[in-house]
Amino acid sequence: MTIRVLLVDDQPLLRVAFTLVLDSQPDMTVAGEAEDGAEAVRLAVEHRPDVVLMDVRMPGLDGIEATRQIVERVPDTKVLILTTFDLDEYAFAGLRAGASGFLLKNAQPDELLSAIRSVAAGDAVVAPRITRRLLDTFASQLPEDGGGAGRAERAIEALTNRERSVLVQLARGMSNAEVAAELYLAEATVKTHVSRILLKLGLRDRVQAVVFAYENRLVRPT
Repeated sequence: MTIRVLLVDDQPLLRVAFTLVLDSQPDMTVAGEAEDGAEAVRLAVEHRPDVVLMDVRMPGLDGIEATRQIVERVPDTKVLILTTFDLDEYAFAGLRAGASGFLLKNAQPDELLSAIRSVAAGDAVVAPRITRRLLDTFASQLPEDGGGAGRAERAIEALTNRERSVLVQLARGMSNAEVAAELYLAEATVKTHVSRILLKLGLRDRVQAVVFAYENRLVRPT
C-alpha cells in the first residue's frame, strides 16, 4: 500500500524538503501541496490523501481550522500537526480539532517517516502521556461544562464500568501495559477494551480518547 501524503506549509523550502524525504520511500507519495489552510481543505476533499502534514501558523485559514474541516469532511484522512515545540498551544488546539498527533518541525527524517506510517495505520503519534501534559498545561481552554453535553453523556453511559475505568487510566497517560497492571487485566484484554471504547465514543484514536476524557471531566487537570 502506498501512503498518499498532502503537504501543507506556507514555506516552499520546507515543502521541498518534505517532498525529498517522502519521495525517497517506496511506500509513500506526495498527493499534493498547499500553502494555506483553504487550499489544504480543497485538496484534501479532492484527493482524499491518507495523511496530511499540517503546519498551523499560516496566513488566512490557519492549520487548526483547516484540520477541523478536513476531519469533518474527509474522515478517513488523518492529520499530523507540525509544530515548533511539544508544549505548544497550537499543538493542543490541533489535537482538539481532531488531529491524530503532532510532530516537531525539526524532527529527524526517520521520525517523520515513522510518524506518517503510524498515523496511516490508524495509530496516534503522540503518546497519551504527552497529550496529558498538553491538556494539563492548557486546561483553562477546555469548556467549563464538558465537551459534548447530551450526545457525549449518552456515549459515556454506553460504556461498561470496565471500559470507563480503562478510559480513565488511558487519559492519565498510561500505556496498555500500564493499564493492564493497574486494573489486573491481560494486555490483550486492554487492547480489546480500547478498541470498543473508540468505537462506542466515535473517536479516531487514543489521543482523541484522552481529549474526550478531559473535555467531559472524566479526569481533571493536575
